[in-house]
Amino acid sequence: MASLTNEKLRATADKLIAAHEEASRSDDWLFFVDEIYAADCVYTCEYAGVMMVTANGIDEIKATHYGRDMQVGWEGWTFPYLGVYTGTGNRLVTHWLNRGPGQRADGSHFETPGISFITLDDEARICRQFDMFDLAHQMKLCDELESAGLLSSQLKAQWVLPMKGKLEAQLAQNR
Repeated sequence: MASLTNEKLRATADKLIAAHEEASRSDDWLFFVDEIYAADCVYTCEYAGVMMVTANGIDEIKATHYGRDMQVGWEGWTFPYLGVYTGTGNRLVTHWLNRGPGQRADGSHFETPGISFITLDDEARICRQFDMFDLAHQMKLCDELESAGLLSSQLKAQWVLPMKGKLEAQLAQNR
């Protein structure tokens, strides 16, 4: 694999950030996948050890991470980036937020941080992505959103409650 310049790495990160900003506005999380991801990309997100979602290739990425996981219930959420760090071997690290709809009474956002470890191929397309965020804090955030009347009933039913059940079952092991 040829090494991309820092400028090329940053340009690709900027393209991804712009796509996520537009997706947050339009709630269309599929329009950019073919352009930014390599056909054989592997995209993984481990949800606190209770569930691993791995998508192999663009079709699976569209069906899971940007399809099922972003299309229903996440309306009004945004995912702003706090930083992008370039490394060696065509690697990027991005630091972003899961930001829920609305704001707290003090004006702060309902949000939790996340991080992505990204590897680009020779054409500056994402060929590997590994996402991490603190699932326990995400569940607490969803509780806050529900208390404020801002949590989608679909998100609660399809993601929050099943994920809480998995976390509780894992924590109850080996007591």
